[in-house]
Amino acid sequence: MTGTESRQASQTAGHPIVISVDAMGGDRGPAAVVAGIEKFAARTSDVHILLHGDETELTRLLHKRRHLEGRVTICPATGVVTMDEKPSQVVRNAKGTSMYGTLESVREGQAGAAVSCGNTGALMALSMIRLRKLEGVNRPAIACMWPSRNPQGFNLMLDVGADIKADAPDLLQYALMGASYARNGMGLSRPRVGLLNVGTEEHKGRAELKQAQELISAATEAGSFDYVGFVEGGDLPSDRVDVIVTDGFTGNVALKTGEGTAKLIADFLGDAFRATPLSRIAALLALTSLRRFQRRIDPRRVNGGVFLGLNGTVVKSHGSADATGIAAALDLASQLARSNFRDRLAARVASAAGPMQDAAPEGQDEGAAATGSTGMGGSKSGTE
Repeated sequence: MTGTESRQASQTAGHPIVISVDAMGGDRGPAAVVAGIEKFAARTSDVHILLHGDETELTRLLHKRRHLEGRVTICPATGVVTMDEKPSQVVRNAKGTSMYGTLESVREGQAGAAVSCGNTGALMALSMIRLRKLEGVNRPAIACMWPSRNPQGFNLMLDVGADIKADAPDLLQYALMGASYARNGMGLSRPRVGLLNVGTEEHKGRAELKQAQELISAATEAGSFDYVGFVEGGDLPSDRVDVIVTDGFTGNVALKTGEGTAKLIADFLGDAFRATPLSRIAALLALTSLRRFQRRIDPRRVNGGVFLGLNGTVVKSHGSADATGIAAALDLASQLARSNFRDRLAARVASAAGPMQDAAPEGQDEGAAATGSTGMGGSKSGTE
C-alpha cells in the first residue's frame, strides 16, 4: 500500500483528517496563520495540522495557545517563497522552503490537502512539478466561488489565474472539472455550465470560444451537466448558471474586480451611515440587516481557491487573508479531503478522456506559466 493509499484508508476508517499548512507565505506572516488555525480548531475536532515554517517562531506562537497542543505538528522549514519571486526561480530553489514542505506532505500521503497563502504562480508551478497533473488533464485550473442569487448562495468560476490562456479543449476540461466540483463541493446533482463571452449571441466571441461551445455542448451527457450556452459578465452573480468557464486572464480580472467592488460598496455604505447624527441612528436601527449584508459580501468567509486537475488537493488562500480568511480556507481543505474529492475528480476526467483526446489538436502544449491570484472559495460535502 502506498503512502497516499494508507492515508486515505486511515481517513475513511475514522481517523483524523490531516491538513498541511504553509505558515510563512502570506502577507500577514505566521501570526495570522496560527490565529486562523486557532479559529478553525475551535469548530472542528477531527482535523490535525502539519504546520510548515520557522520552528522557533511557530513554537513561540503555539506556546501562547496551549489548547492547540496535540492538534498541530510543527514541520521545520528554513526557507520562504516570497510574493515577488518568479515561478521559475522558485522551482529551482524551492527545496527546504515552507511551501515545498507543505506540498511534499500531500505528495507523500501524510496529508489529505495543502493550504498556502503564498505566491500563486509559484504555488501552481511547484504543485504541478511535485504533485503532477491528473492523467488526461492538460492545464490545471484555479476555481473560486462567486456570490450569487442561486439557492446555494454561490456560483463557481474557473480558471481564475492558473494559466493566462486556454484553447477549446482546455475550456472543455474546465467545464468537466467545474461540474465535478459543483457536484461534490456544492451538492448540485446536475450543475448548469456556462461559457463566459462578450455576449450571449452565438456569432460573438473568439474562434476558440465558438469551438469550445461545440465541445462542451457535446460533452453534457458524459460530464453529467447541462450547458446553458454563452454567459456575460452580468451573469456571474445570477441564478442562470452554476459553473462559469473562462481562461485564467479573464477570470482573474473578473475576480479582482468583484472583490474590489464589494469592498467599495461596503466602504461607501459605512461612510453614508456615519455622515450625520441621524444617519448614525439609522445605522443602529438597521444594525442587524447591515451585519447580514456585510457577511453576505465578505470574501473572507469563502476564502480559498482550489487547484483542480492535480494529483492532490491544494487550496490557495488569499495572500492578505486574516485569521477569518485562513480559517475558511482550512474549512474548505478539510471538507475536500473528507469527501475524497481528488479521486472523484480523477474518475470524472478519466471517464471523459476519450472525447477530450479526440478534440485536442496534435502537439498540444502540456504546460504553461502559472500567474495571477485568487481570493474566493468555498465548499460543502457532496457525492459524485
